[in-house]
Amino acid sequence: MIDLLVAGGGPAGLATAIHGAMAGLETVVVEPRPTPIDKACGEGLMPGGVRRLRELGVPLTGRPFHGIRYLDGAGGRQAEGLFRTGPGLGTRRTDLQAALAERAARLGVRVVPGRVEEVHQDEHGVTAAGLSARYLVAADGLHSPVRRRLGLSERPAPRRPARYGLRRHYAVEPWSDLVEVYWSAHCEAYVTPLGPDRIGVAVLTSEHAPFDVQLARFPPLSSRLPPSAGSAVRGAGPLRQQARTRVAGRVLFVGDAAGYVDALTGEGLTLALAAAGELVRCVRAGRPQAYERAWRELSRSYRTLTASLLWARQQPRLAGRIVPLAARLPRVFTGAVNLLA
Repeated sequence: MIDLLVAGGGPAGLATAIHGAMAGLETVVVEPRPTPIDKACGEGLMPGGVRRLRELGVPLTGRPFHGIRYLDGAGGRQAEGLFRTGPGLGTRRTDLQAALAERAARLGVRVVPGRVEEVHQDEHGVTAAGLSARYLVAADGLHSPVRRRLGLSERPAPRRPARYGLRRHYAVEPWSDLVEVYWSAHCEAYVTPLGPDRIGVAVLTSEHAPFDVQLARFPPLSSRLPPSAGSAVRGAGPLRQQARTRVAGRVLFVGDAAGYVDALTGEGLTLALAAAGELVRCVRAGRPQAYERAWRELSRSYRTLTASLLWARQQPRLAGRIVPLAARLPRVFTGAVNLLA
């Protein structure tokens, strides 16, 4: 019998499969889309994520960055936090997913075209997509169909405006070796260096408006970009997704499917990579229920800092003070950056 059946061939699912194969578990991935898989993503790997990928033997390509810079929308005040433990990496989502898929294939992980829809489980195993396994890992994304089918999705508080992410690439030489985060009254723009002649610009917003309209709220940034359109815009959201649990019998959740606060602090990929290793460790030890506590401990800093910053962002009196406060407290800002890094 298959040990781990993984629903989803994105970074979280493939990282779980690689961990499983390295631990001697027979692992199969079910994924309906061909490699490489693209999605709206800031495409910045924090230093912790870079280290975890190297530990998995995944070759990395892209552009190193050495910290985070916050700027107000008018380009006046700014704050910088440099990493203390090595650089992060700006890498195309498609390149990352392809490298993970290649590593998984070298380890003997089988990828089956298909989609996990119905899930049946008992005390002995799980059946999904016509396959039987000891455990099913749901790595099927922000709006996880498996999470919804099992009734484990929670509705967000109605008072909180839904937030969305939009991303576009530009053929521009990076002007900084930092990820820049521009703040306006209602949205943020992230600039990630991806290569010698390419950057990614991601906008996080609660307003429904085209990418160019959102970008116009950041004059110092938009003035640096070419007038001709970059790549096609990709979008994702609503970003906040709450899950009741990470373990439901023999079904375990990883990546965005396990629950998501916001992309504000850029730690989603690093958390997914770390959680994948903990999930496999718990399964291999015969203690899958221990994964819930492990996930909560791993994600505590991310959940606390992201929720706090998001709360401040949504307070009219505080939103405009985030960058000035970070500039006045550089040690605090750098400490927060490195806690997430």
